[in-house]
Amino acid sequence: MKHTETELLELKKAISQMWDLVQSQLGKAKTALLTGDEELARVVMSREKRVNAFELIIDSDCENYIALYSPVAIDLRLVLSVLKINKTLERIGDFADGIARFVLESEDHAKHIDLLKSLHIEEMFALVEQMLEKDKSAMVDENTAQAGMVFTIDTQVDNYYYEALKILSEHLTSHPEDILLGLNLVTVLRKVERIGDHCNNIMEELVFYIDAKVLKHQKLKDNKEG
Repeated sequence: MKHTETELLELKKAISQMWDLVQSQLGKAKTALLTGDEELARVVMSREKRVNAFELIIDSDCENYIALYSPVAIDLRLVLSVLKINKTLERIGDFADGIARFVLESEDHAKHIDLLKSLHIEEMFALVEQMLEKDKSAMVDENTAQAGMVFTIDTQVDNYYYEALKILSEHLTSHPEDILLGLNLVTVLRKVERIGDHCNNIMEELVFYIDAKVLKHQKLKDNKEG
């Protein structure tokens, strides 16, 4: 095996490990939020530094690979995609950390848990976790066959989000004493919705790497034509 191939395999291994860490963070943040588990929230926050450190290492490895080997074609697309996916995963880790912080700052876990159930945030979490797993499978298998499914799931996440905002608005109209909690819950809902957007972006990067197609430009073109 060529030295360059070994380096690429190490890059793939590193981004896979980053993926595992971020998925773990997201899962723990979800459980902490839905149960009010402050200890688990602290675990998420304590591991945020590890996510950030991983991001810096992978960024450095990608930059070094480009500087040393001047990759072209699919190898270059891989490295560029890993760079962008790495940053996106770090952002998802940030959202998990933010959700954990909400749990620690919440003054009434019972009330926020009951409200979140009515807002279907558990279903939103399940969908974004599904998206992140499908993204990872596409990366490992180098197969983007499930790209359309990921984009469809993101639409479902968006629908849940907008419906949740309506439900929360109605609740706050009749319970103005919950205004502060409501504002904080909007922020949490937005974080989960944004995670779905980021999972969408990851799949777009994988389509660029594997299929040499740029979906973002196509979307802009479709929007203009529509």
